[in-house]
Amino acid sequence: MKTIGLIGGMSWESTAEYYRILNERTRERLGGLHSARCVLYSVDFAEIERLQVQGRWEEAGEVLADAARSLEAAGAELLLICTNTMHKVADPVQAAVSVPLLHLADTTAAAVRAAGLRRVGLLGTAFTMEQDFYRGRLAAGGLDVSVPGPEGRALVHRVIYEELCLGVVREESRAAYRRVVGELVAGGAEGIVLGCTEIELLIGPADSPVPLFPTARLHAEAAVDAALAP
Repeated sequence: MKTIGLIGGMSWESTAEYYRILNERTRERLGGLHSARCVLYSVDFAEIERLQVQGRWEEAGEVLADAARSLEAAGAELLLICTNTMHKVADPVQAAVSVPLLHLADTTAAAVRAAGLRRVGLLGTAFTMEQDFYRGRLAAGGLDVSVPGPEGRALVHRVIYEELCLGVVREESRAAYRRVVGELVAGGAEGIVLGCTEIELLIGPADSPVPLFPTARLHAEAAVDAALAP
């Protein structure tokens, strides 16, 4: 099995899920006491979040590129950025290393296509929902992507940063997310992309009338499959 390098900590709540899923998937594939070969570089999310808010994406990319170089030096043969939003700097991170970066949007688009769907609603941070770096990548993968209206986007973003990244899961927020999902479905969405790795901590299949695509799980499972490929 190739060694998987994780650029995590954004937030650590979802990075912990990555670690769990990587090991569960490895056990499914190999059986017995097998677990994933992986190394983790966990950044300080407060530093990254400050750079996001200030629009200093180039500097944030340098932080993640340094993490990627450290992971490659530690033996990583495949890299994951364990957050959707920071795929805004995926290109400079990939350029910093010689090992492949498995892009989260690509694994998500592949899963949606495999389910026979094309029209999806996207939930995530405001950066992910409103900017083209992620939506455009999904569209390039053959998907028709819609997002909530302004109020829905503000709600989804606030819950991520003020609750889920802090490990807070509230029933009121789950109900609010259900309403946003319902609006996207009413607008024609055939599936919902949970385009922030923390959202999987809040809602699941029972909260949506259409299939959900949990990006952290899809990303981690695809990483194990890639690490085990000949």
